Amino acid sequence: MSAMPLPEGDWVRGITIKQPYAASILTGAKTIENRPRPWRTGWVLLHAGQQIDRTALRLPLVARTIRGRALVTGAVVGVALITGCHQDPDDAPLCSPWAHPGSWHLELADVQELPLPTPARGQLGPWKPDPDLLGQVFQQLPGFRP
Repeated sequence: MSAMPLPEGDWVRGITIKQPYAASILTGAKTIENRPRPWRTGWVLLHAGQQIDRTALRLPLVARTIRGRALVTGAVVGVALITGCHQDPDDAPLCSPWAHPGSWHLELADVQELPLPTPARGQLGPWKPDPDLLGQVFQQLPGFRP
Protein backbone atom coordinates (compact mmCIF):
# COMPACT_ATOMS: atom_id res chain seq x y z
CA MET A 1 0.00 0.00 0.00
CA SER A 2 1.47 3.36 -0.98
CA ALA A 3 1.30 6.56 1.03
CA MET A 4 -1.08 9.28 -0.08
CA PRO A 5 0.72 11.99 -2.06
CA LEU A 6 1.23 15.34 -0.37
CA PRO A 7 -0.69 18.29 -1.78
CA GLU A 8 0.99 20.47 -4.34
CA GLY A 9 1.28 24.22 -4.07
CA ASP A 10 2.09 26.65 -1.34
CA TRP A 11 0.87 24.71 1.73
CA VAL A 12 4.06 24.51 3.80
CA ARG A 13 6.81 26.96 4.75
CA GLY A 14 10.06 26.70 6.66
CA ILE A 15 10.80 28.49 9.92
CA THR A 16 14.35 28.77 11.22
CA ILE A 17 14.71 28.70 15.00
CA LYS A 18 17.91 28.93 17.04
CA GLN A 19 18.79 26.16 19.41
CA PRO A 20 17.94 25.47 22.22
CA TYR A 21 14.50 26.80 21.29
CA ALA A 22 13.99 24.33 18.42
CA ALA A 23 14.67 21.44 20.82
CA SER A 24 12.26 22.99 23.35
CA ILE A 25 9.51 22.98 20.72
CA LEU A 26 10.18 19.33 19.90
CA THR A 27 9.68 18.35 23.55
CA GLY A 28 6.18 19.84 23.45
CA ALA A 29 6.94 22.29 26.27
CA LYS A 30 7.42 25.38 24.08
CA THR A 31 4.15 25.95 22.22
CA ILE A 32 4.83 29.62 21.41
CA GLU A 33 7.46 30.93 18.99
CA ASN A 34 8.29 34.64 19.19
CA ARG A 35 8.59 36.65 15.98
CA PRO A 36 8.86 40.37 15.14
CA ARG A 37 6.00 40.17 12.59
CA PRO A 38 2.83 38.11 12.30
CA TRP A 39 2.82 34.85 10.36
CA ARG A 40 -0.01 33.07 8.61
CA THR A 41 -1.44 29.85 9.96
CA GLY A 42 -0.48 26.56 8.36
CA TRP A 43 2.21 23.90 8.35
CA VAL A 44 5.90 24.70 8.82
CA LEU A 45 9.11 22.73 8.69
CA LEU A 46 11.01 23.33 11.94
CA HIS A 47 14.57 24.19 10.93
CA ALA A 48 17.24 24.37 13.62
CA GLY A 49 19.48 27.26 12.62
CA GLN A 50 23.27 27.20 12.57
CA GLN A 51 23.61 29.19 15.78
CA ILE A 52 23.09 28.16 19.39
CA ASP A 53 21.90 30.85 21.79
CA ARG A 54 24.44 30.15 24.56
CA THR A 55 22.79 32.61 26.97
CA ALA A 56 19.49 30.71 26.71
CA LEU A 57 21.21 27.51 27.84
CA ARG A 58 21.56 29.03 31.32
CA LEU A 59 17.85 29.85 31.70
CA PRO A 60 16.22 27.38 34.12
CA LEU A 61 13.10 26.97 31.94
CA VAL A 62 15.25 26.04 28.94
CA ALA A 63 17.75 23.89 30.86
CA ARG A 64 14.94 21.81 32.40
CA THR A 65 13.23 21.37 29.07
CA ILE A 66 16.20 20.28 26.96
CA ARG A 67 18.07 18.16 29.53
CA GLY A 68 19.61 15.18 27.74
CA ARG A 69 18.62 16.30 24.23
CA ALA A 70 21.01 16.84 21.34
CA LEU A 71 21.10 20.37 19.95
CA VAL A 72 21.16 19.65 16.22
CA THR A 73 21.96 22.65 14.02
CA GLY A 74 21.60 23.31 10.29
CA ALA A 75 18.79 20.80 9.74
CA VAL A 76 15.04 20.34 9.57
CA VAL A 77 14.18 18.58 12.84
CA GLY A 78 10.39 18.41 12.68
CA VAL A 79 7.10 19.83 11.46
CA ALA A 80 4.42 21.82 13.28
CA LEU A 81 1.12 23.51 12.63
CA ILE A 82 0.80 27.25 13.31
CA THR A 83 -2.77 27.49 14.59
CA GLY A 84 -2.77 31.20 15.39
CA CYS A 85 -0.68 34.32 15.81
CA HIS A 86 -1.25 37.05 18.39
CA GLN A 87 0.30 39.76 20.52
CA ASP A 88 -0.49 39.99 24.21
CA PRO A 89 -2.01 43.33 25.28
CA ASP A 90 0.47 45.61 27.05
CA ASP A 91 -1.39 45.43 30.36
CA ALA A 92 -2.10 41.67 30.27
CA PRO A 93 0.04 38.81 31.55
CA LEU A 94 2.02 36.92 28.91
CA CYS A 95 0.26 33.93 27.35
CA SER A 96 3.16 31.57 28.10
CA PRO A 97 6.40 31.51 30.10
CA TRP A 98 8.08 31.25 26.66
CA ALA A 99 6.44 34.43 25.32
CA HIS A 100 8.39 37.67 24.95
CA PRO A 101 6.63 41.00 25.52
CA GLY A 102 5.97 42.96 22.34
CA SER A 103 6.56 39.97 20.06
CA TRP A 104 4.09 38.20 17.85
CA HIS A 105 3.41 34.77 19.33
CA LEU A 106 3.00 31.93 16.87
CA GLU A 107 0.82 29.23 18.44
CA LEU A 108 2.30 25.80 17.60
CA ALA A 109 0.46 22.47 17.66
CA ASP A 110 0.77 18.97 16.17
CA VAL A 111 4.57 19.03 16.53
CA GLN A 112 6.19 15.95 15.01
CA GLU A 113 9.90 15.30 15.42
CA LEU A 114 11.83 13.72 12.56
CA PRO A 115 13.60 10.45 13.39
CA LEU A 116 16.65 11.74 11.46
CA PRO A 117 17.37 15.48 11.14
CA THR A 118 17.54 16.49 7.48
CA PRO A 119 20.39 18.89 6.64
CA ALA A 120 19.09 22.10 5.07
CA ARG A 121 19.75 25.80 4.80
CA GLY A 122 17.15 28.09 6.29
CA GLN A 123 16.81 31.86 6.29
CA LEU A 124 15.20 34.69 8.18
CA GLY A 125 11.44 34.92 7.81
CA PRO A 126 9.21 32.31 6.22
CA TRP A 127 10.96 30.39 3.47
CA LYS A 128 9.73 27.99 0.82
CA PRO A 129 11.29 24.52 0.96
CA ASP A 130 12.24 22.87 -2.32
CA PRO A 131 10.53 19.64 -3.44
CA ASP A 132 13.63 17.52 -2.73
CA LEU A 133 13.75 18.69 0.89
CA LEU A 134 10.00 18.06 1.29
CA GLY A 135 10.48 14.55 -0.06
CA GLN A 136 13.28 13.81 2.41
CA VAL A 137 11.28 15.19 5.34
CA PHE A 138 7.94 13.54 4.63
CA GLN A 139 9.50 10.21 3.74
CA GLN A 140 10.26 10.04 7.48
CA LEU A 141 6.64 10.79 8.43
CA PRO A 142 4.64 8.29 6.36
CA GLY A 143 1.45 8.87 8.37
CA PHE A 144 1.54 12.65 7.98
CA ARG A 145 -1.58 14.21 6.47
CA PRO A 146 -1.89 18.00 6.18
